[in-house]
Amino acid sequence: MSLSLAVRIDRQGGPEELKIVEVEVGEPGPGEIRIRHKALGLNFIDVYQRNGLYPYPMPLQLGMEAAGVVEAVGEGVTHLKVGDRAAYASQPPGAYCELRVMPAKCVCRLPDAISFETGAAMMLKGLTAQYLLKKTLPVEGLVHGDFVLFHAAAGGVGLIACQWAKALGLQLIGTAGSEAKCRMALAHGAAHAIDYGTEDFAARVKEITGGRGVKVVYDSVGKDTFEGSLACLRPFGLLASFGNGSGPVPPLNIGLLGAKGSLYITRPTLFTHIATRESTQAMADDLFAVVESGQVKIPIDQRYALKDVQQAHRDLEARKTTGCTVLTLD
Repeated sequence: MSLSLAVRIDRQGGPEELKIVEVEVGEPGPGEIRIRHKALGLNFIDVYQRNGLYPYPMPLQLGMEAAGVVEAVGEGVTHLKVGDRAAYASQPPGAYCELRVMPAKCVCRLPDAISFETGAAMMLKGLTAQYLLKKTLPVEGLVHGDFVLFHAAAGGVGLIACQWAKALGLQLIGTAGSEAKCRMALAHGAAHAIDYGTEDFAARVKEITGGRGVKVVYDSVGKDTFEGSLACLRPFGLLASFGNGSGPVPPLNIGLLGAKGSLYITRPTLFTHIATRESTQAMADDLFAVVESGQVKIPIDQRYALKDVQQAHRDLEARKTTGCTVLTLD
């Protein structure tokens, strides 16, 4: 039995509920590994789990992505061995710690060319960008030169998506909450950027696209952008609502979809896409390849020590962060 520092909440609420505790970590069972973390990723889903938007039984150890070294392997695990560098985005939560036992199916070997910090920062966000741009597609598909709208384009998922969309030949229109964040999106490959704090983004999208609108909107903001996102779509367009940064989306009158042009709407999740070992590995291989090629660089703009996790959550919720954020263990 080993001891590990971990971040736990005993009840859902604000950042003040995040407590650093000492936990015991045992041996991995069948289908599990024990991994010693080198870096941890911070994501908005961690906030949703902490504040109660996504309810979980208490107490709860938070964290959805990390990178480190495999210390022990349980029966039946064949794709990993002791000493492997590894990274993951995985259920159940629990990545905010030094050491953990967890299911092996969503853990992937990390290429030597990718650092632990980059691995921790990119797995959940990079795999999210992968399933959005490669799998969450409008009925008419996407071809070279098509416009797509991506909200929160200066965030962790957004800056990866800006680069990946450019590599795919798409014209990504990014929205962000300030002029500085818009400049950041443009610097990472967005074709256009809209400050939704000062501009009507739906009107600007129509202007940019010559009145046609976009085939697909990728929206992690939720309540504040939902109606405008629908207004940006051309007939047969798709709204992929994959987050609730501003709060949950209000109830939808499905008749609006017909009135606005036979629109489609979906609420995808990463964890549906990485439900099997095979799908996880295929998506990770795609992500690793585009990162190793240099077409996508992982922007780590903030680092916090694990002991400062409360401040990290405050800054994330206050929209003070850009790109990716990691929690360090040194």
